[in-house]
Amino acid sequence: MQLARLRQALTDRADQQLLRHTVCIEPLAEGRLRADGKEYLNFSGNDYLGLAAEPDVLKASEEGLRRFGLGSTGSPLVTGYHYAHQALTEALCDWLGFDQVLLFSSGFAANHAMIQTLADADDTLLLDKLSHASLIDGAQQRSGSFKRFLHNDLVSLQSIIEQLPVGKSMVVTEGVFSMDGDSPDLVAVSRLCQQAQAPLLLDDAHGLGVCGERGRGSWQQQGLEPKQLHALMANFGKALGGSGAFIAGSNTVIDYLRQFARHYIYSTALSPALCWGVLAAIRCCQADHWRRDKLQHNIASFRQWASEAELPVMTSATAIQPLLIGDTVKTVQLSQQLKSRGIWLTPIRPPTVPHGKARLRIALSSSHQPEDILFLVQSLKELY
Repeated sequence: MQLARLRQALTDRADQQLLRHTVCIEPLAEGRLRADGKEYLNFSGNDYLGLAAEPDVLKASEEGLRRFGLGSTGSPLVTGYHYAHQALTEALCDWLGFDQVLLFSSGFAANHAMIQTLADADDTLLLDKLSHASLIDGAQQRSGSFKRFLHNDLVSLQSIIEQLPVGKSMVVTEGVFSMDGDSPDLVAVSRLCQQAQAPLLLDDAHGLGVCGERGRGSWQQQGLEPKQLHALMANFGKALGGSGAFIAGSNTVIDYLRQFARHYIYSTALSPALCWGVLAAIRCCQADHWRRDKLQHNIASFRQWASEAELPVMTSATAIQPLLIGDTVKTVQLSQQLKSRGIWLTPIRPPTVPHGKARLRIALSSSHQPEDILFLVQSLKELY
């Protein structure tokens, strides 16, 4: 009976054009990839600054392998915390201006730890309606209650906060939303949080490296100070081109997480070789202003050409430029047609986005050339 239930669920997904498949790809230079022996322009990756294949980053990763070995071989509180981890956390603190940083195996794990550990049982978590699955799951799996306010809607957030006792709510939002590519007014959100004595937790996975001075993030770009964030989560798998994540905060917050965050305590620490490579990526991110400049130029060029082509691109000033289509079947078909032209653009379908909101999530990079972006826009205009 159990297997029959599983088979039926898979059949239902396939019938709805929602069945996903893993595809083995080989990353190439200049924003390209190879799959099944064919090269494609890659407009679905999160390597916003082209650091995943940066020679200095690869060289550092190789050095890390020779110096520290492949794995940490233990949890961070046993024998898993190495010099590479310490160097990376110190660099993050220096870059971002927070007291301490704690490393995690993934952004999903870090968000779970942030929400489940920092929120008290009688706190009400307030999450943006379009919060990432890791934030929603973290809220659902804790013992306390949570509510969701309308996406980037300050009036909605304020109306909920005012119904709760002062000091008994905690606000969770994102710096750049992964599916819509937009950002909240973080200064206004912070002001509401201060009035209600509600700590602010920020997921800046898609803002780190791309936004703000030296890529410090969306919060810094909008004028917030570290002390205005109760905790900041960001990861290494987007603009920094690696994997893993971290939570930054005050000494008290990070010390508390170190003692009580089960995702941190009971997981093998990140590969020290990976951390050594990420450390090099941070240095490149800080020094190579041209990467952010080129990315911004690519974003502006795409939006101008998409407007001229009358494509229904959603409002976004970030590297994430969603083309909202709505119908799932049409979205899948358009993705396949683009692939036949050598463009890799994965369809985003429910449950990742709500029903009726299927889209092509165009991810731009500093690795893309203007002619690549123009070819994408021209192809979309002809096929859409």
